[in-house]
Amino acid sequence: MAKILVLNGPNLNMLDQRDKNVYGDSSLAKIEENCKNLAQEIGVEMDFKQSNQEGELIELIQGAVRNYDGIVINAAAYTHTSVAIRDALEIFKKPKVEIHISNIYAREEFRKNSLISDVVTAVVSGFGDYGYQVAIRGIKELIK
Repeated sequence: MAKILVLNGPNLNMLDQRDKNVYGDSSLAKIEENCKNLAQEIGVEMDFKQSNQEGELIELIQGAVRNYDGIVINAAAYTHTSVAIRDALEIFKKPKVEIHISNIYAREEFRKNSLISDVVTAVVSGFGDYGYQVAIRGIKELIK
C-alpha cells in the first residue's frame, strides 16, 4: 500500500478564521477528515501534518525520504519565501504535489511566485479544499 505524507504550512491551522472569499469556510480539521476518508477509500496510507515552523516542515520532508512514497504539500506562505523547503523537497526524489486552496496566480503579485513548483511533480491550485482530494488521487497515480 502506498504511503503519503500531506504537509500543511503556516496559518493553515487557522483556516476557518481566514478570508472566506479566498479560502472558503472549511477548517483544516475538516480537510484532514476528508483526506483520511479518501485515503481509506482509494487504498493509500496517509499521515496529515501541519506546522507553523519552517524547520519542522523541513525535518518532516527529510524524514519522508525513507518513510513515504509521496508528498502532498501546501507550504502556504513558505511557498513564496522558503529556499530551505524547496531544497528539502528537491532531495525527496519520489512524487510530490504542491497544493494551494486559492489560485495563487490570480492573487497579489508576490503570491504568484512559487519557489517550490520547479521541484515538484505536479501543482493543484484554485479548487478550494477539494484540491486536496485532487492531489491525493493524483499522487496515488504518480506513485504507481
